[in-house]
Amino acid sequence: MGLKSALSRPLAAFVHHRYQQWMRQPVATQQRVLTSITSEADRTAFGRDHDFPSIASHADLVRQVPIRDYEALVPYFNRVKAGEADVLWPGRPLYLAKTSGTTSGAKYIPITSASIPNHINGARDALLHYVHETGKSQFLDGKLIFLSGSPELEKVNGVPTGRLSGIANHHVPTYLRRNQMPSYATNCIEDWEAKLECIVDETLTERMTLISGIPPWVQMYFDRIRERTGKLVKDVFPDFNLFVYGGVNFEPYRAKLFESIGRPVDSIELFPASEGFFAFQDQPGNPGLLLLLDAGIYYEFIPIEQFFELNPPRLSLADVELDKQYALIINNNAGLWGYSIGDTVRFVSKDPYRIVVSGRVKHFLSAFGEHVIGEEVEQTLREAMTQYPEVEVVEFTVAPRISNDASEPSQHEWLVEFARPPQDAAAFAAALDAGLRRRNVYYDDLLRGNILAPLRLTALQPGAFQRYMKSQGKLGGQNKVPRLSNDRQLADGLLIAS
Repeated sequence: MGLKSALSRPLAAFVHHRYQQWMRQPVATQQRVLTSITSEADRTAFGRDHDFPSIASHADLVRQVPIRDYEALVPYFNRVKAGEADVLWPGRPLYLAKTSGTTSGAKYIPITSASIPNHINGARDALLHYVHETGKSQFLDGKLIFLSGSPELEKVNGVPTGRLSGIANHHVPTYLRRNQMPSYATNCIEDWEAKLECIVDETLTERMTLISGIPPWVQMYFDRIRERTGKLVKDVFPDFNLFVYGGVNFEPYRAKLFESIGRPVDSIELFPASEGFFAFQDQPGNPGLLLLLDAGIYYEFIPIEQFFELNPPRLSLADVELDKQYALIINNNAGLWGYSIGDTVRFVSKDPYRIVVSGRVKHFLSAFGEHVIGEEVEQTLREAMTQYPEVEVVEFTVAPRISNDASEPSQHEWLVEFARPPQDAAAFAAALDAGLRRRNVYYDDLLRGNILAPLRLTALQPGAFQRYMKSQGKLGGQNKVPRLSNDRQLADGLLIAS
């Protein structure tokens, strides 16, 4: 056992003990966070506009601060971006995390000196909880790869700005720097395919023990390894035993990923975003992610079926129920207030509070009133793949196919890129349809009423998703394919790429 792995064990025990303290008082911990962050920000422009000194409870917060998304907060964000101080949080931000995908163009999310520890410590503590729970720490003595965006930052009115993963790269602890892969120069390559080739060059002969990244991009890395060597990943990296991931549900990728590796490996799921690091898998094998309640973030939850109402109910942690879908709302020490991050979660435990990430508020399919969510289609696909074990899926998405012929009902179209297709495509499609009907009563009603026809399964050509993402400038990094759409833009683009 090396020095790093040996020293990690007492540190892991210390961190675990510290977590237990706030886990025993979750609601009181959240109240302390609310009091702390609103009092800290009461002299900011936002704090004055929303009378922060009067906020002492969740009810006060609901009364004083409306729910907003990025577009609704753009006037404040633009002032921050322009260099103004004391707008959303005291002073100026330490960084601006740049993301894409809104109607306002690029988003610039502030990261402050108060909030940066949440991003860094969340990932660290996830690894330390794994060490504490399993006793396995040897991975810290090998090479660790983090497939991420470029760490090169630009200055926007004097504030360093870039992708969150690039910003986090500057805060990798010194004791892990020697273990970190790829090199800084390789990490700065913008073109994902060129970058991937250099990553393979640098890692092929190294003792890799931990690999981290979004599953579809890790799969591309594994595919390149196999193309170069003709070997399974386990034979190239025999000491690789820990996979860390986040951003998408792992299950649709699990079979192909493990087939590429050649054996199962332990995994840790994270729930990071530019707006904050919210949760991580604290117990191996437990799908629930521990919600971080003492990290400068005060959480609110809106029942997803009421999210689009004019004044939807806003629940505190004390009010949530198990197995219900909630839109996640945050208030934090980066200066995000009543902020809808766009993700939906479901509680699977309240002692402690653990969640699963179930989808995106805007990524649902309700072209016909069915309101299908991401978790439902992912569970449906996983179930069908269990019934047809020969099937391996690279990537998939679901879109409406609206008929212009009154005699021919509309339907859902599942666009799937298979690594190994089903032997009986019609039977596999029927299994998908039956699984979704069981999970979504509205979809079932639409089929029973002949308003919708059974789904159409469209197998895409190999590489279709990669070609489409490349055409959109979204290949690699932290980019993800939406599971569900209410229009044909993504579907038609994929058909062209196929």
